[in-house]
Amino acid sequence: MSETFLPDEHACAEGARYALLRRLAPALRHESVAHLQPIAMAASVLERRLRDPAPDLAQVHDTATRLASYSRTAVQACLDLLEWLTPVPGRGVSLQAAVRGTLDLLRASLSLRGFTLRDELRGTEALVRHAGLRYVLPACLLWLTDSAGSPAEVTLRADDAGPQLRLVMDLQPALGDAALADPPAYRPLRAQEVAALARDEGIALARQGDTLSLTLDRSA
Repeated sequence: MSETFLPDEHACAEGARYALLRRLAPALRHESVAHLQPIAMAASVLERRLRDPAPDLAQVHDTATRLASYSRTAVQACLDLLEWLTPVPGRGVSLQAAVRGTLDLLRASLSLRGFTLRDELRGTEALVRHAGLRYVLPACLLWLTDSAGSPAEVTLRADDAGPQLRLVMDLQPALGDAALADPPAYRPLRAQEVAALARDEGIALARQGDTLSLTLDRSA
């Protein structure tokens, strides 16, 4: 999908990207360090066992094996995070994987604000462009929840529209008390910013009340 945009439209889209990354910074920081904690714990255990005058070599070997496993996991997590930040141009990813990656990133912070995320894609393996969706989907979820009261539940589902896919996000009020959480790390995303971002990424965005839909081209 190719369109011509005015300079202010590009500036609006870039502003949306900046605001989105500022909003996601706490979650990205958590993702970057979460897998390092087991390494530190295993290293501490290994150091303590090696200080023993007569170390149990079986235990040392077991701890060293765990340490190596944690290290591999941490390296892969860092690579996955870098791939999210700078995806390979044109790379396709299954819609289900893209959605679950975004939900994993946002679930904790939105839960603290009183929002529950539900994935009802049910094995949607069709490929979409990762580069566009990685920005537009979290921007839409933040925009939708910023403008709604809590508690509420956001359900995501996908419809097959032939050469395209339609991803629907529907917010419904839920029972319970409103959550008391710290304010977002940065300002709310504005409607025109999210719309400009979607257009800049070649994704059709529509909103009707508390329902958002994204129409995505399939990736070759």
